[in-house]
Amino acid sequence: MKALWWLWLILPLVTVAQDNRTQKVTTLHLRILDQLLRSYDRRATPTNHKNEPTNVTCELYIRSFGSINPTTMDYQVDLYLRQEWEDERLRHPDITKPLDLNDPNLVKAIWKPEVYFPNAKLAEFQFVTVPNVLVRINPNGEILYMLRLKLTFACMMELSRFPLDVQVCTMEIGSFSKTTQELNLSWKHGDPIKIYRGLKMPQFNIIDNETDRCHEDFQIGNYSCLRALITLERNIGFHLVQSYLPSILIVVISWMGFWMDTDSVPARTCLGVTTLLTVSNQASETQLKIPQVSYIKALDIWMGVCTAFIFAALLEFTVVNYYWRKRVSIPTHNPCRTKTTSDSWMELMPVRRSLGDQTSQASPAAEFSISQAEARSYRLLACRIDEVSRYLFPIAFLIFNLAYWCYYMSHRN
Repeated sequence: MKALWWLWLILPLVTVAQDNRTQKVTTLHLRILDQLLRSYDRRATPTNHKNEPTNVTCELYIRSFGSINPTTMDYQVDLYLRQEWEDERLRHPDITKPLDLNDPNLVKAIWKPEVYFPNAKLAEFQFVTVPNVLVRINPNGEILYMLRLKLTFACMMELSRFPLDVQVCTMEIGSFSKTTQELNLSWKHGDPIKIYRGLKMPQFNIIDNETDRCHEDFQIGNYSCLRALITLERNIGFHLVQSYLPSILIVVISWMGFWMDTDSVPARTCLGVTTLLTVSNQASETQLKIPQVSYIKALDIWMGVCTAFIFAALLEFTVVNYYWRKRVSIPTHNPCRTKTTSDSWMELMPVRRSLGDQTSQASPAAEFSISQAEARSYRLLACRIDEVSRYLFPIAFLIFNLAYWCYYMSHRN
């Protein structure tokens, strides 16, 4: 018990002694660093005395990713830019541990890669609650320089498959003032693009990321450039609920006229015109949410075909109604030609409209029976057209759906 009691008394003293020793070591390292910076020229690259370009490796950690705005064709991202290089001027044998410093004055005092983002529209450096910058100086002279930035990158989208499209957006990092003879940028080995695990986007899913190099050639020289390619797949859940399913229901409702009576002219006309106006209004509202491009999009094809099906249903009723009301009447005199004896006799002939009415004259009765037979055949044809349309329209729309979804979904994989 006495041993435990003494240990309990001594342990805090040992901890305090270790903290004091660590503080003294850190203070010593900072003093050494101040001495090194007195003769340090931040304008010269670390390898300037060797006449070699300084190699800087870059790494991106994406903390948040905003959805692409199709109107302005850009997106916002919150990321950490990590750069590493070796500077022999900050190497000292008495520095035995890495120094992590968040000092803006130190950042200004040492040489840093003068990089920028060529395809960025806006850029902001984070200051809350302190300047989000970290400089780590390792004993061997390796330097880690990390910044937290909020950027708005341009992403020129190709919308021919909208909203079943896959977009590839880029983030470019380039040397602003140093040519390839002085500065060489490269991606860090392994996985240079890291994405926060809990990152979610409302309209897109990140399915892949790649890295590449891009050299910018100007009249004054060649500049090193890096490119990160982020592959985004649009989430179609929103468009299924807002565009595809409503338009499908509207098309199906337009087919209800095939089961109505053929002589229900007001009901069938109102149904056809209402569904046609509804799908046209839906297509117009959809166009307001996306930029006006000169080529046809997948959603345009869908809305166009849905409109065509509804228009075809309205046209089918027009044909059916025409045959249903068609009558074969007894020839009458044409006022545009001279009367003949036959025409004069026909004008005086009584015409009976009732099927039960009998006449003693054989010739008029024969004419009357022929007229009713042809009228009945036209009515049967009208009914037959409705019966065929009940199956033809759904089958044709189903075939279109299979072709549409198979074609566009196959290009998403």
